[in-house]
Amino acid sequence: MVKVKKCSFCGYDIPIGKGHMYIKKDGTIYNFCTHKCRIATLVQKRNPRKVRWTALYGKE
Repeated sequence: MVKVKKCSFCGYDIPIGKGHMYIKKDGTIYNFCTHKCRIATLVQKRNPRKVRWTALYGKE
């Protein structure tokens, strides 16, 4: 059985064979479904709970 990964920023499922994986120097692994999620996390340093188009919006 294949385990479906979730995006580290928006929380949506990533289809098999799609997405980006980013590994920081400290060993933390991030999985992103799109370039938009990757930039929002790494460059803009946004909080996914404050961005409307994420599944995590409004959850605290």
